[in-house]
Amino acid sequence: MNGKDAAGTGPASAALRPQASPQQTTVFRILLAISFVHLFNDSIQAVIPAIFPILKDTMSLSFTQIGWISFAINFTASLMQPVVGYAADRRPTPILLPIGMGFTFTGVLLLAYAPNYWMVLLAVIFVGLGSAAFHPEGSRVAHMAAGMRKGLAQSIFQVGGNAGQSLAPMLTKWVFIPFGQIGALGFTIIAAAGIAVQMYVAKWYRSMLDAGYTFKKRHQARAMDPAKRKSILWATIILVVLVFVRSWYGAAIGSYYAFYLMDAYKLSLDNAQIYIFLFLAAGAVGTFFGGPLADRFGRRNLILVSIVGTVPIALALPFVTPFWAAVLLTLNGFILLSSFSVTVVYAQMLHPGNIGTVSGLITGFAFGMGGIGALVLGYFIDGWGITNVMIACGFLPILGLLTWLLPNDSTLDEWAKELPED
Repeated sequence: MNGKDAAGTGPASAALRPQASPQQTTVFRILLAISFVHLFNDSIQAVIPAIFPILKDTMSLSFTQIGWISFAINFTASLMQPVVGYAADRRPTPILLPIGMGFTFTGVLLLAYAPNYWMVLLAVIFVGLGSAAFHPEGSRVAHMAAGMRKGLAQSIFQVGGNAGQSLAPMLTKWVFIPFGQIGALGFTIIAAAGIAVQMYVAKWYRSMLDAGYTFKKRHQARAMDPAKRKSILWATIILVVLVFVRSWYGAAIGSYYAFYLMDAYKLSLDNAQIYIFLFLAAGAVGTFFGGPLADRFGRRNLILVSIVGTVPIALALPFVTPFWAAVLLTLNGFILLSSFSVTVVYAQMLHPGNIGTVSGLITGFAFGMGGIGALVLGYFIDGWGITNVMIACGFLPILGLLTWLLPNDSTLDEWAKELPED
């Protein structure tokens, strides 16, 4: 079957094609398009931590106030993502894709001209709303375009976002140090490009719905064995805890490690940003490979290795030389974020009838916990000092041992077989 049939663009072909066909074909052009938009969205979101050093100097902000800015964008996204996902599961709304990027456009425009701390908070809330509108529906599009290759599809989708996030330190180095706050204005061009691509994706999304695409759904909970329902609930809670661990450690590195390098090693701001870039860029590469590796070696195994495998690196990181810090950050980013897309796929398999809600919960919770983590860590840094907090954060990945309590892949696959379609 050719690409055009897979996309469902021809009314005649849609009428003749069996309903299962569009659900089995991987549509790479849509996966690449939604991944690029994910890159646009998260690179704009990366503007927020990238501008922290500039705002700290020009507005004389404390670490706690910086934490509140991070909290504002991430918590807005975390609250709204499950809501958007829940609504989309019941009534898919493709037009939300370009609308969400419109919110992001507005937020970046406000940020460029924000005269004070409170206007900065308002601007980042708009960016958070745009992210909340994009991620659940974007994940549904990736699921829809995946066909039978769910792990690969989520990796393609998520690598765009993590690649965008990795740009934050380079944005500080190349944009905000030379141009200051007004440098944010250039990102309105990226937001406008994102709106255009989202309109293309939304058109394909609508054509698939019109062609009869349906998501697999489970029967009502009362028809499920109570013990199995309880096991699924506990697995979901454990998965959320693991996302919490990854998000808090990621917030420690992404938001504050540059300040630690400046304090401990007397590095300049632009040189410190290179270290954060290595961590985030390696994470983007890890995200891409995480899905295929999980398809080969198991989802639970990959989640376990990705978190527990960072323990010795995280514990050693505050005590090594700048050279080894760069090496360890690169390894840490690759290993830690290799499970980013896998946790989403795992959650979708636990709740197959609620793709948008679950995707919004997992990615939204990751944003929310990252925001709370940045706020709490900023408060502790002001009180205890940045070195002590960085040492303490090295113990967080130990909680990844909870992964052993998750159902293994064979159990998860058995559950999926027992969930009939409506």
